[in-house]
Amino acid sequence: MTAPLDATDLPEQSEVWCPPLAPLQDGGLSRPRIGIAGISIESSTFSPHISGTEAFTVRRGDDLIDYYSFLDEGRELREAAEWVPLMHARSLPGGAVDADLYVAFREEIVERIKNAGHLDALFFDIHGAMSVIGRQDAEGDLAQHVRAALGDSVLVSTSMDLHGNVSWELLESVDLITCYRMAPHEDEMNTKERAVHNLLTRLRSGNGADVRKRRPIKAWVPVPVLLPGEKTSTRIEPAKGIYDQVPPVAALDGVVDAAIWVGYAWADEPRCQAYVVVTGDDEAVIRREAERLAALYWDARDDFAFVAETATLAGGIEAAIAAGAPRPYFLSDTGDNPTAGGAGDVTWTLAQLIGSETLAEADVRLVHASIFDAGAVAQAVAAGVGGSVDLEAGARVDHNAHGPVRLAGTVYSITEGDPTAGTQAVIQVGNVFAIVTEHRKPFHHIADFAQLGLDPAEFDVIVVKIGYLEPELFEAAAGWKLALTPGGVDQDLLRLGHTHLSDGVFPFAADNASPALTAHIHRR
Repeated sequence: MTAPLDATDLPEQSEVWCPPLAPLQDGGLSRPRIGIAGISIESSTFSPHISGTEAFTVRRGDDLIDYYSFLDEGRELREAAEWVPLMHARSLPGGAVDADLYVAFREEIVERIKNAGHLDALFFDIHGAMSVIGRQDAEGDLAQHVRAALGDSVLVSTSMDLHGNVSWELLESVDLITCYRMAPHEDEMNTKERAVHNLLTRLRSGNGADVRKRRPIKAWVPVPVLLPGEKTSTRIEPAKGIYDQVPPVAALDGVVDAAIWVGYAWADEPRCQAYVVVTGDDEAVIRREAERLAALYWDARDDFAFVAETATLAGGIEAAIAAGAPRPYFLSDTGDNPTAGGAGDVTWTLAQLIGSETLAEADVRLVHASIFDAGAVAQAVAAGVGGSVDLEAGARVDHNAHGPVRLAGTVYSITEGDPTAGTQAVIQVGNVFAIVTEHRKPFHHIADFAQLGLDPAEFDVIVVKIGYLEPELFEAAAGWKLALTPGGVDQDLLRLGHTHLSDGVFPFAADNASPALTAHIHRR
């Protein structure tokens, strides 16, 4: 058996990196015909939001190929195959997908596969945490329909988010499977590139026409742990150390790829938990390494901690406005994070900010990003910049924690034409600058604020609907706390009320009995 490599021998995970393809072997496919398809969304079953047509960007044809930078003209992977773009639907995280829309997407993919002519392989680009109204395992269902349309002679390589779930039904319908190794997901496109590179490597191998010889063996270990992403960031231990083990495992002789899935905490489905999958040709090695990685994750279950110091909203405000607090000070409004599946229009936090006498009396300026309400934006536009408004906004979708919030103040700015948010209004209420958008939008970049006339560096406190800060905001933050606020992606998982998880999942199970963590082997 080959000993694992040290992680320092391998490229940084954040690098957009892929080794050159190995030379074409005798019997390998010199220019295989590869389809591209998938549906990608992360959806909370605890949010009343329903993800419909308006939530998705659907790509077909050249638009789909152009989405992947590693398939740019002249790149090695582009030239190594004939690419057949079928259909891909991608959405911001949100609530469960409308059932009819899901079926329409699924059937379009199936129909396009059937009409595509001969395919040697498929790049199956999914998220892994798609919930669909009335279903318990949407990706498993999608994969089974895709496999039925492709037949058994087509190789399928799957790229996923590490916050996805890997049911057995999904696993047995695909051949190669991998996921991100970083949270935040700075390696998203690199992971998709790796999935394609692995696929082409198998197709170029010298196994002749027998596709079964191209298929790796898969070692699958469910790990009964379900934690929020904010507790499993690879920026800190123990997740950092555990994920640092993944590239060395993938580099072992006899191994194609290794992956650890955290699972998705805000859906109430039996498949929601952590998973380890190691693929390769040496069954003993992949079994050993899958079980080893699974044990590392399980053994660390009590050690996972939030990526930043947590506080109640009131405690976060107190820390942010304290004398000598670093500026700008960020507070994560975690319970309604739209990029984790929150509705994005929960008003509880904004209402608390506006109603806080402590904040009102402080010599600070605070930005809240954001809530969406097309009607409120229209009223702000009608008043114009500098005009006075007295309106109610938000909680049109998720009003569980608080109803619409009253914004009685001055229109600070109006910005039109954002491709995600549409028209955006900033309404100043005392020392609170509330961002209201026409459509749901996450605020992850400095430019998201700057285009509204808001420079984060010139504000004292920035409250943003997010969990862990994305890279630009992380760099901008002089101080930061995770505010444990209510919403569809509440960080306090136990108060959400899961009832459909598998038995024994930590931290929901009462007894915490140690699982077997035995690899299940899938061969084709």
